Amino acid sequence: MPPRKTPSKPNPPPPSKNEQLEAYRARQEDTVLTTDQGIRISDTDNSLKAGLRGPTLLEDFHFREKMTRFDHERIPERAVHARGAGAHGYFQVYESLERYTQARFLTDPSLRTPVFVRFSTVGGSRGSADTVRDVRGFATKFYTPEGNYDLVGNNMPVFFIQDGIKFPDFVHSVKPEPHNEIPQASSAHDSLWDFVSLVPETAHMVMWLMSDRAIPRSFRHMEGFGVHTYRLVNAKGKATLVKFHWKPVLGTHSLVWDEAQKVSGKDPDFHRRDLWDAIEQGNFPEYELGIQLVPEGDELKYGFDLLDATKLLPEELVPVQKVGKLVLDRNPDNFFAETEQVAFCVANIVPGIDFTNDPLLQARIFSYLDTQLTRLGGPNFAELPINKPVCPVNNHQQDGFGRQTINTSRANYHPNSLGGGCPMLADPKSAFVHRQERVEGHKIRARSGSFGDHFSQATLFFNSLSKPEREHLISAVEFEVSKVERAEIRERVVNQILVNIDRQMAERVARAVGVAPPKPPKASDASAGKPAPRLKASPALSMENTPHDSIKTRKVAVLVADGFAGKELSQVRKTLEGLGALVEIVGPTLAPVSSADGSKETPVKTFQNTSSVLFDAVYVPGGDKSVTALKKLPLAVDFVREAYVHCKALALSGAATTLLDAAGLSQPMAKGLDDSMGVVRSARNETRGFGQMFAKAIAAHRHWVREAPPPA
Repeated sequence: MPPRKTPSKPNPPPPSKNEQLEAYRARQEDTVLTTDQGIRISDTDNSLKAGLRGPTLLEDFHFREKMTRFDHERIPERAVHARGAGAHGYFQVYESLERYTQARFLTDPSLRTPVFVRFSTVGGSRGSADTVRDVRGFATKFYTPEGNYDLVGNNMPVFFIQDGIKFPDFVHSVKPEPHNEIPQASSAHDSLWDFVSLVPETAHMVMWLMSDRAIPRSFRHMEGFGVHTYRLVNAKGKATLVKFHWKPVLGTHSLVWDEAQKVSGKDPDFHRRDLWDAIEQGNFPEYELGIQLVPEGDELKYGFDLLDATKLLPEELVPVQKVGKLVLDRNPDNFFAETEQVAFCVANIVPGIDFTNDPLLQARIFSYLDTQLTRLGGPNFAELPINKPVCPVNNHQQDGFGRQTINTSRANYHPNSLGGGCPMLADPKSAFVHRQERVEGHKIRARSGSFGDHFSQATLFFNSLSKPEREHLISAVEFEVSKVERAEIRERVVNQILVNIDRQMAERVARAVGVAPPKPPKASDASAGKPAPRLKASPALSMENTPHDSIKTRKVAVLVADGFAGKELSQVRKTLEGLGALVEIVGPTLAPVSSADGSKETPVKTFQNTSSVLFDAVYVPGGDKSVTALKKLPLAVDFVREAYVHCKALALSGAATTLLDAAGLSQPMAKGLDDSMGVVRSARNETRGFGQMFAKAIAAHRHWVREAPPPA
C-alpha cells in the first residue's frame, strides 16, 4: 500500500461555534414585515374577509401561513393548553330544545351522551404548576349519535383578541421570552405587557386575567364558557344565536394569590390531584349547561357586536337558561392515551349547531385541525380510541401514519360502481347541512367599526366585582406590571390601558410601579372615549354572588397531638362529614395519637408534608396537653396563622384558642360561642352548635374582613 501523501497546505482551523451560528442569525432591527416568501405585508392585524363582518376567506395566504407556522411550532406537546387533566362522564339535557336545535343530544332528555372533558392552563408547559395565574381551558367532547361535537371553551367568557390572525402574536407575547425562556407559566414579564399596552382590545380580558378567576380553587369550582357566539339551528332551518356556559353546582370559588404561589411549591399537581381524588371518592364534579339565546339579527342590539370575542353578554340583559347537567364520574385509565392524545377541534359540530362569522372563531376552525396534524403525527388522529366517534365512520380516507382502519372495498373514491356506490350520500334531512347565509362584500383586510369599543366592558367587569375582588385585581396588576423591566411599557400600561378602565386603579398602579400618574382629563375629553354603557355593573360577574350554602367536598384539616379532646372531635367531625366535608387528621407524625379520653386517631398528614394552603378550613380541638404540644411546633402555629391570613374558616375550642395568641392573632372573644370574622371559638369547650357554626363559616368560603385595608 503506498504511503499517504501529506497535504501541501494544512486545513484552515474550523470556525468557532459562535462563528458558525452567525450565518443563521437574523437581526430584524429596521426591517419590514414579510411572508416566508419575502412578500411585504402592510396589515397583520386583520384577516381577509368578505365584507367587514363577513367570513374569513381561504385565499388569505398571509393568515394561513402565519397560523400554520404557529400551529407547528412545538412538538409533541400542545402549543397552548399543554398542561391538562381530564375525566370521562356524561351529559343529559333536562327538556327537549327542539324549538331551537335539531342536535339529538339537546333534544332527547332520555339520552345520556358520553363525554370526555379536559381542563388545562393555557400558557405553561406540560411540566408547569397547576395554580399559576392563567386562563383555564374547559373543553368538552360529546360523543353523540350523530358524530363528535367539541365545545372548546375557557373559564373566562371573553378572549384577548378579536381576530384570529393575532393569536400567534398574543401567544408569543405571553409565552416565556425567546432570549432566555423565562418566565415559565407567567404573564408577569415585559413581552406580554408590551403587547397589552399596544393592543387595546386586550383590556377586558386582562381584567379577567388579573382577577381571582385566574386562580380557581379547583376545576370543580370553575365556570366554563364557550366564549364565541354560535348558532343553534332547528329542523325547519331557523337559527338562533347562542352563548354557552358551564355553571359548577358547587359554586365558583378561587384561591388567593399568596396561597396559589405557595400551593405551586407544596403541590404543583393541586388541581389535577383534586379532580382525580374527587372522582375516586365518588364526589363527582357536576356542572349545568346554560345558554343565552338571542334572535338572529339582534347581534348589534346590546350596544356591542356579538361577533366580538372580547365582549360578553351580561346575564342581566339576557338571562342564562340552565338546560342540562354534565357529570364527571370516571378517571382515565391512562393519562397519555386519553388526556394527552385527546384532540379537540372547534370545527367538530353536529346537525343543529353552526358557526357565526366571529373572526376569532373562524381562525380556530382552521387552526385546531392544522396543529393536530403535527402533534399527533398525521391525519389519522381521529382513529385513536379517545377521539373515535361512537357512531359509524365511513368514508374514502386512507393511508397515512397511524392508520387503524382496514378498508376492504376496492373503491376508495366517489362516485363508484365497484363498491356498489358505497358509502352512499346521506339524505340531507339526516346529514349536516351548512345553514345558507347571504355573503357578499369587497375583499378587505380590515375590522368592523362595531368592534371598536375596547374599554366599556373592561370597566363593567371591574365595577361588578366586590370590594375584596377589586383589591385583589389591583394587587395583581401591581405585582405583574412591577415585574416589567422597561419603564416605557409600564407607562403605556397605566396611561393607555388602565386609565381608560378606572382612573383610581391607574393612579394606584402608577404609584406602585414607579411611573408618573395619568394626567387629569381635559374638560374637552369629558364626553370622549367609551360609549355610555347600558349597564354600570353586572352582579353575575362577581364570585361573591355564587352559591355559598354548601360545604360538600371542602377539605378540613384537624390539628391534633396526644391529649386532644376526643369526644369533641368526634361530634364536630360527624357534623362536618354529614354535610359532605372531607376531614383529615394532621399530626406531628403519622403515628397514632391518643385523646384525653383514651380514643385514638391516626394522622394521614403531618406538619412536615402538608400545609394549610392545601385545605379549605382548619379545626383545632381542645385538650391542654395537645395544645401545649402544638404550640411548641412552629409548623403547627404557622398552619393556623396562614389559614387566618388567607381568610379561611378557623375553629378552635378550649385551650386551642390560645393558638391565636401564639400565632400573633389575638382578638377579643365572647364568653360562649363566638364566630367573629369567621373564627369559630368556644373558650369553655361548649360543643352544642359549635360544628354547625363552623360549617356555616366554611360555606362562606372566605372571610375578607380579615384582609388589611388598601393603602391610602
